[in-house]
Amino acid sequence: MKAEVDVAIIGTGFAGLTAAVRLKQQRNTSFILFERADEVGGTWRDNVYPGCACDVPSHLYSLSFAPNPGWSRLYSPQPEILVYLKNVVSQHGLAPHIHYNTEIIRTEFSESNGFWTLTDRQQKSYTARVVIGALGPLNRPSIPRLNGLDTFTGRAFHSSAWDHSFDLTGKRVAVVGTGASAIQIIPQIAPSVFQLTVFQRTAPYVTPRLDRAVSPFEQRLFRHLPILQQTYRSFIYWLNELRGLSFLGNETFNKLGTKEAIKHIEASIADPELRRKVTPTYKLGCKRVLVSDDYYPALNRPNVELVTDRISEVRATSIITADGTERPVDALIFSTGFVAADIISDLQIIGRDGRNLFTEWLTTGAEAHYGITVSGYPNLLFLVGPNTGLGHNSIVHMIESQVNYVLDYLRLLDDAGEGAYLDVKPDAQETYNKILQQKLTGTVWASGCQSWYLNAQGRNTTIWPGLTASYRKATRRVKPSDYTVVQAASTTPLLQNEL
Repeated sequence: MKAEVDVAIIGTGFAGLTAAVRLKQQRNTSFILFERADEVGGTWRDNVYPGCACDVPSHLYSLSFAPNPGWSRLYSPQPEILVYLKNVVSQHGLAPHIHYNTEIIRTEFSESNGFWTLTDRQQKSYTARVVIGALGPLNRPSIPRLNGLDTFTGRAFHSSAWDHSFDLTGKRVAVVGTGASAIQIIPQIAPSVFQLTVFQRTAPYVTPRLDRAVSPFEQRLFRHLPILQQTYRSFIYWLNELRGLSFLGNETFNKLGTKEAIKHIEASIADPELRRKVTPTYKLGCKRVLVSDDYYPALNRPNVELVTDRISEVRATSIITADGTERPVDALIFSTGFVAADIISDLQIIGRDGRNLFTEWLTTGAEAHYGITVSGYPNLLFLVGPNTGLGHNSIVHMIESQVNYVLDYLRLLDDAGEGAYLDVKPDAQETYNKILQQKLTGTVWASGCQSWYLNAQGRNTTIWPGLTASYRKATRRVKPSDYTVVQAASTTPLLQNEL
């Protein structure tokens, strides 16, 4: 018995679309993409808050095989990135492969057949030899448990589920959080609201964005001389790699980066007390470093207040802080990010011997071999899986590296013959992750702050502890000895057929 398709891809953000394009380039057209929404885009479809934009330069935050010479700004706004992804679909003929409004809620591996059965929310089933999980880590909003939140009678929503039906003009608005989305939202809404109260738990490091429009002349140059755009992309990439050294134990680079961030505060804020509030007290890079040209100026506005006291209670029309101050509020916006370190999903992934992957990860912490494969779950490959996130460069580069690995995995699987599947050896996965965690101990992410990179047990399951160049080298080819070939008719490894 054979599966209906060779590869099933769950998700149509950057990762899922990259895998699909590369499969077509390899002349493998036996694949399906499953998308729970009615259009592609992932996080760039879902996040539509005011000011939403990428914090990686546009010419790098794009696919190497699909350059866009027409980016309007150095840092792309959300609508432009979404259009770019839709263009990738049309230019590479992916539309016939996409099943929209199809949320996969269960995928189960059959050891006897050697393939996966995927079931959607309407209980329709599909079979595939290989499953690629391109789920994305930033899709489960993190909302703090505030005392009395259920009694609030105003509007309350997370930044990733922006309520466009509610006009903030002239309202008293509270923004909880000062992370990546908050520093984009605050400058956009501050001019129109009556009062904006920003509740900050920990001050972020913010460095200059230096954003600007890309002139029509530059766009024409990039269009007619693609080598110029490639060169510019390479320049941005290696500059970011150089900055990444500051997170990996290079104290000189870290001090230079810290100095740049402090100078940004001094140049933007005159009030000593506000300066004190926005100055971080931890090591640069331990939490996500942000980029903005207009966040600090927005805090200077007379109708904006930055509050660092803890929220003790939410009432029907106000917020009470630990010092007893009550502030009237009409709308409460949570810019509190996502739960990324503890991977929890409605999707059930059932592997060999009935093992449930996400249930296991809740106990052990999320881990995978190079963030891609997991022992006991054959022919399942993740993109942007555990410990493949970044603090310094473009995740798109990491995705392309992972897809290189996926394609080599498929080559080895084909070589193994019909009915075979590959399972990463437990000791290979364990050794890899032990070394990875050891490398993290010498980085800024282990310098003592609390961040979303850490799971509930305090383990970093999110960040790659190195430069992206080292990850690309490591994932260029699959190491055959890391895997065992198993024949579908048997649960016993055929040692003579090991790769």
